[in-house]
Amino acid sequence: MRIHNNVMPQPVQTEAAAHPVPLGSPLRFQDVLDSKITEKQNAGLQFSKHAFMRLNARNIQLSTDQLQRVQNGVNEAKQKGIQDSLVLVDDVALVVNVRSKTVITAMNPEQNIFTNIDGAVIV
Repeated sequence: MRIHNNVMPQPVQTEAAAHPVPLGSPLRFQDVLDSKITEKQNAGLQFSKHAFMRLNARNIQLSTDQLQRVQNGVNEAKQKGIQDSLVLVDDVALVVNVRSKTVITAMNPEQNIFTNIDGAVIV
């Protein structure tokens, strides 16, 4: 590879480099970690790839109102200490990992066996 004298490689700017911290600023690792954890906890409901596949395969569509009710149900489950919850919303059953707010799978409630849950919320 040949580098010409008049062409200088440009450094890749990362997010941290784009927003440098002033020298002497009391930024601690714990502060950054706490901020990221709070961001993650306040994030909305996520769907795993498996859940998306199940929603599509079973032709299940969730309205904005239903998604908000599921989110509220997940928040209630978290307050009760539930880790993996069955959330029933209208004619849809969702298995949700409460800590990560991730829908693991989706099904119609006529399936009557739900495993790997430690609580249920009906919204």
